Amino acid sequence: MKLQTFLAVAALLTSSVTGADLRLGLIGTDTSHTVAFAHVLNDASAPNHISGARIEVAYKGGSPEVKDSSSRVDKYAAELRDKMGVRFVDRISEMCGSVDGILLESVDPRQHLEQMREAVKCAKPIFIDKPLASSLKDAREIAHVAAGAHVSWFSSSSLRFSNIASLKEQPMNGVMVWGPGPTEPHQQLDLSWYGIHAAEMLYTLMGTGCAEVTRTSSEEADVVTCRRKDGRLGTMRVDRPYSKFGAVAFRDKNKVDAITEIKVDYVPLVRQIVQFMNSKTPPVSNAETLEIITFLDAAQRSKAKNGAPVSM
Repeated sequence: MKLQTFLAVAALLTSSVTGADLRLGLIGTDTSHTVAFAHVLNDASAPNHISGARIEVAYKGGSPEVKDSSSRVDKYAAELRDKMGVRFVDRISEMCGSVDGILLESVDPRQHLEQMREAVKCAKPIFIDKPLASSLKDAREIAHVAAGAHVSWFSSSSLRFSNIASLKEQPMNGVMVWGPGPTEPHQQLDLSWYGIHAAEMLYTLMGTGCAEVTRTSSEEADVVTCRRKDGRLGTMRVDRPYSKFGAVAFRDKNKVDAITEIKVDYVPLVRQIVQFMNSKTPPVSNAETLEIITFLDAAQRSKAKNGAPVSM
């Protein structure tokens, strides 16, 4: 048995015997999620503290050409180190013997595939922050890499675990969701940058089964409609530069239920992450996550065709 593997197994057994918190490794410190997650996990005095796991080690990462990365990566790294007690490593492989699970947080999804190739070598469950990837090709390869390494993973927006779930309590004939839709010029799928939140909300309510996608675009907004295999319609609208999140569910007998302002809260997502790290059972199926990226890819192709319908 290789030394690295031996140390990882020994650490896991020790954690199981003592009931110690799961040790989490962090990849990418260029998103506010890293500090928010560490706050609720590592700070026992926090009012929304979640027990059972701690972020112990991190790899800084960063994308120099993406402003939202380069302008924040050092700031968040310093906060994690100085205020949360997180130790930093120079390579992803160096965290393998010190963690029970990994959070792949890099804000630039173009990095996710290569970082996933390194992360799966640790043979630990992995949460990949939204979006899964910047392209459908990368998303499929991420799933392939994880399957080949027998590593459990999931990806999700925090909006999936918000109060939007209450709209699912009764059958729906159709859905409309909305949210902010700023874009980032380096991403292959433009809606993957922030429109992913609205897409996750749409799939939270309607699930898989989209057959055809149509996208109408303007400078101020995009409207994407999914015609499902069962005939129902789901519509997502993203506004630029920003907007609130909301959703409407259309039901039988012209009944309509709406949540006009859905609040962003990371705590429910972090709870799901901790449960996943223990169970290795994704709260969102990998198949659904891949269909969401396929949906965004179809929306991109519809835009290129001036709004023509595109089959999934």
